[in-house]
Amino acid sequence: MYDFGEISVDAALLKSGGVEVKEINSGCICCSLSGDFVKALKELLSRFHPDKIIIEPSGVGKLSDIMKACSDPRIHPLAQVKAKITVVDVKRCKMYLDNFGEFFEDQIENADTILLSRTGDFPGKVNDAHELIKILNARSAVFSKPWSQITAAEILHPRQERPAHGEHCGHTHGSGCDHHGAHDHEGGGDCDRDHGHSAEDVFDTVTVYTDRKFTIEDLKSRIYKLERNQSGTVLRAKGIVRGVNGYMNLQYLPGDLKITNCLARGDMLCFTGRNLDRQELIRLFGGK
Repeated sequence: MYDFGEISVDAALLKSGGVEVKEINSGCICCSLSGDFVKALKELLSRFHPDKIIIEPSGVGKLSDIMKACSDPRIHPLAQVKAKITVVDVKRCKMYLDNFGEFFEDQIENADTILLSRTGDFPGKVNDAHELIKILNARSAVFSKPWSQITAAEILHPRQERPAHGEHCGHTHGSGCDHHGAHDHEGGGDCDRDHGHSAEDVFDTVTVYTDRKFTIEDLKSRIYKLERNQSGTVLRAKGIVRGVNGYMNLQYLPGDLKITNCLARGDMLCFTGRNLDRQELIRLFGGK
């Protein structure tokens, strides 16, 4: 599992459910293309011989870098990229373009299929999202209908089953790989695009460790205070902290906060954004 920052909250949650996890925490996937990521992918292919692999990096990974990794000589004979899929959040895509810049653009420009999310909640933003996507990638298939109505065939074979005119587009991305033997290899994707900036050049990450016990309302109030007063821009926050009756998992995007009970233990919150004030975040959440 890959995550941006010094801790992996998602890995902790999966481990608490008994899932075996191999972590890659190197800032961005491109920084570990010739190292941890390729090594982990080869180990996965050799050890488990899966039929399909879904690669989903964090929001600050580049789809072109994933393609480059899958074309590495150590991977190229073992797996073939079958689909490049990006999910675009219609509510936040303009904000993501402004703040994620080349990372967001790369995910759209290199996608074969683009799925729009939150279209039912924000129908008025669908056309704007579609226009933004068309500027960056006019050739991809774009879907705006409810996900429950989209078939796997439409996603995996967008050119054969292209949506009708007016279908539109959101922010997660990834590649799907078919695993096969070396003799069945048919080739893979590659990308000649320049690497550009790394995630560490563009984004700040702040990890706050706290032994404070929070109530849900207390945690919510601190997040809302963060939205009002934080000097920088928080684009993502996640963490596991102590609650009154156990541990709680916090997942935050601007305007969207989820706090749930969890089995995983933790004492940390990880923030990703631009121009973050570390000391301000430590004070706000009672950090050490």
